[in-house]
Amino acid sequence: MTLRIGTRASALAMAQSGTIAEQLGGELVPIVSEGDTSTASLSTLGGRGVFANALREALLAGEVDVLVHSYKDLPTTTVDGLAIAAVPERADARDALCARNGLTLETLPEGARVGTGSPRRRAQLAARRPDLELVDLRGNVDTRLGRVASADPERALDAVMLAAAGLGRIGRLDAVTQYLPLEEWPTAPAQAALAVETRVGDEHLAAAIDHRPTRLAADAERGVLALLGAGCAAPIGAHAFVEDGLLFLTAVVYRPDGTAQLSSSHAAALEDDGAEAAASVARNVTDELLQQGAADLAPLGD
Repeated sequence: MTLRIGTRASALAMAQSGTIAEQLGGELVPIVSEGDTSTASLSTLGGRGVFANALREALLAGEVDVLVHSYKDLPTTTVDGLAIAAVPERADARDALCARNGLTLETLPEGARVGTGSPRRRAQLAARRPDLELVDLRGNVDTRLGRVASADPERALDAVMLAAAGLGRIGRLDAVTQYLPLEEWPTAPAQAALAVETRVGDEHLAAAIDHRPTRLAADAERGVLALLGAGCAAPIGAHAFVEDGLLFLTAVVYRPDGTAQLSSSHAAALEDDGAEAAASVARNVTDELLQQGAADLAPLGD
């Protein structure tokens, strides 16, 4: 039987799911979600979970055998009957500035128009460059890149901020004029990681491509979101990595206008499969953020 791999129908989703299809064998089954067809903002639609709902319905109905998600787009709540069977090795988790004329955040002129659809990126940009005009942005990667130096003055942007991983997966790293280091510019929890989902009992279909260090880092980052009761569009950045038998995690909560931020960093020793370390470090970071007043700084509810 041919493995049926469900994916969003966008060029980026098809490209990243294609790499999973090559590793597992099987055929891609494109599925269109409300998030793909609506022009409304993510917050209006109810967050990035709208991208996953149609796919999960198809998996539960037996129309596909495996799903490939951008892990950062998945709600942190679990779905009865489904399991994350694998988290393959992560791509470049950094954000990338794509600007006209090779400009960087430091060299963009005062009042430059920068596009992003992410509350977290808006807060980070406002903190770094409060003089910029930030423009809400939707659409696929090519649509967003097309607005940089567009001939239409109403649509033209001086730069857009995108995920390096997505640009790499569709062969558009040529558009990058600056990569933002994770130590200074933490990105969305689980950014650049993929989640391969199956029905409970079918985890063996994808287990061979699970990359434990990536899973632990992504789960620690997403653990902060879950414990804060935050949605994946909340103004929160997180960065976790495994080194020398330890799992390190840093998370930052931003005031939406970029005028304040709170951060916390912790580490935990890896034992057994590492799941307890991921849960422990997420709890420690979250507790410290809440003690500092994170709940009053930013809107954290879904």
